[in-house]
Amino acid sequence: STPLYSSAASDVYKRQAIACEMIKIKLYNSKTRSKIDFYPLDKKNVMMYVCGPTVYERAHIGNARPVIVFDVLFRLLRYIYGSKHVSYARNFTDVDDKINASALKTGRSIKEITDETINWFISDMKALGNLEPSYTPRATEYIDQMILMNKELLAKGFAYEAENHVIFEVQKYEGYGLLSGRSLEDMLAGARVEVAPYKKNPMDFILWKPSGSDEPGWESPWGYGRPGWHIECSAMSRDIFGAKFDIHGGGLDLAFPHHENEIAQSCCLGGQESFAQIWMHNEMLQVDGKKMSKSLNNFFSPKELIDEGVSGEALRLVYLSTHYRKPLDWTEQKVMANQKTYNKWQQLVANSEVGIVSGNVLNAIADDLNTPLAIAEMHKLAKSGNIKDLKASGIFLGLFGNSSNQNSKLTISQDSQQLIEFLFKQRMDARKRKDYARADELRDGFIQAGLIINDTKDGIVWELSDDFDIKKLEDLQ
Repeated sequence: STPLYSSAASDVYKRQAIACEMIKIKLYNSKTRSKIDFYPLDKKNVMMYVCGPTVYERAHIGNARPVIVFDVLFRLLRYIYGSKHVSYARNFTDVDDKINASALKTGRSIKEITDETINWFISDMKALGNLEPSYTPRATEYIDQMILMNKELLAKGFAYEAENHVIFEVQKYEGYGLLSGRSLEDMLAGARVEVAPYKKNPMDFILWKPSGSDEPGWESPWGYGRPGWHIECSAMSRDIFGAKFDIHGGGLDLAFPHHENEIAQSCCLGGQESFAQIWMHNEMLQVDGKKMSKSLNNFFSPKELIDEGVSGEALRLVYLSTHYRKPLDWTEQKVMANQKTYNKWQQLVANSEVGIVSGNVLNAIADDLNTPLAIAEMHKLAKSGNIKDLKASGIFLGLFGNSSNQNSKLTISQDSQQLIEFLFKQRMDARKRKDYARADELRDGFIQAGLIINDTKDGIVWELSDDFDIKKLEDLQ
């Protein structure tokens, strides 16, 4: 769906619809190591899954990078295909050894820790201008689905039982290593794998493991225990989207072993062409050229920076100023420079109406999320004095007052919905009889009432702005 328009300019709708039709999305597929044209499996149901945080402590600035990267993609997909036709799932890992360790160290319950951390995460990511995903599943809510998936892998011979563990046998899946592009021998060297005597091969990974009395656990066919790390995302994505969906994203550090293992267990059950069609990975973040570390005192959260007076929008600009597939070097100078830029833009657009999203900004984002180019185009808009389109483009990118409600859905009565459908039919009938004056009157009336519409080949996609006024629609009858 299109962004919000407070402007009643009659050409806004026309220009935006034309721009939308011309956009071609290209994305870099980590699995094929190539940039390809994006064609969703079903353009009426575009599906994206992104690995979310393990919730044992407050998110640091590195944790925020994939959130912002895939929020930009989410916004683009919603813009092109309509908000009702795009689903985005980002999970919370709320069962993990780090969480257990935090509970033992602090004496707090696991649920208390995870609930608090999840609330922090939601608040902090909103402060950076991110939309809420369509789904935010917690691992602990999908234990039954994980147990079922383990049973299926055992039944098909891709997994085995040993000492109350369920273990995936890597050599049973021929495609293992295609994502990371490494052989089993290369992956084993220095890999983050648990070597255990009950494994047939050190590369085999845990699907289920026993729990002690002081650890979280659930009853299963293999005794009281808990899931391994990798099975959760496969089970959750399958339950939400089915065996096949469009995009899977996450940080580059997850490509191996997490994503490699997800592919193995999911494709063994759904077929080689199942699971995610495109894999996307953002590069890592470092601070002043060094890896983040608490011992180096360069380990901090967005919340700390915002509390020090930096705006969430300025922080978002720091992330957007580096392409997601390049390492991001975080410096105080960059933060200060982007705060200055944001302040200047904010002053320019403060009392401006909203125009349309710049075609150059859209094309930059559609070209594998080229956010640095999009920001360069924003500078051009500001310099040229095109303030209305600067504001619209900034809202599209998640800037200017954290306008994350730009696609929010308002609850309306059945009578109001019937009126909207009635007016749509009137406009269609006016077009058929070539009464373009009446068709334009209705279109302009929709804009003034805060009813955002987008004509597509499959019909009208519509949603309501925050200043939607049903009385203005009633006057159109």
